[in-house]
Amino acid sequence: EVQLVESGGGLVQTAGSLRLSCAASGFTFSSYWMYWVRQAPGKGLEWVARISSGGGITNYADSVKGRFTISRDNAKNTLYLQMNSLKPEDTAMYYCAASLTIRSSVRSRSDLNYWGQGTQVTVSS
Repeated sequence: EVQLVESGGGLVQTAGSLRLSCAASGFTFSSYWMYWVRQAPGKGLEWVARISSGGGITNYADSVKGRFTISRDNAKNTLYLQMNSLKPEDTAMYYCAASLTIRSSVRSRSDLNYWGQGTQVTVSS
C-alpha cells in the first residue's frame, strides 16, 4: 500500500519558520520526482517546490523562491520542506506528492501519481 504521511505543520507567526516532513512507503521512492503542493481555502492547487528523483534538480514557484528549500533523503524515504520567512499568504494545506515524470503544472490530483493526506500550515499576521 502506498503511503505518504506529512508532518510538521502548525501555527506560526509571520517571519517564522517551519519544517515539513513526508515519510513515504509502498513504492520506490528514489525513482520518483517529489512535490510539495499547497491549497489555500477556496483556491486551487499550487505546486510550490519539486525535486528530482536523485535530488540533483530542484524547482520552486516564484511565490516561495528564496524562502523555501526542498530536500530528500532517499535512504530514509523522506521528503522535506524547510520554510523560512513565512507570510500569511503561505497559509494552506500542504501536500507531498509523487510523480514518475516531471510535470510542468499541477491542476488536479490526477496530474501526480500519489498524494499524502496533507498538513495544515497557518501563518498569523
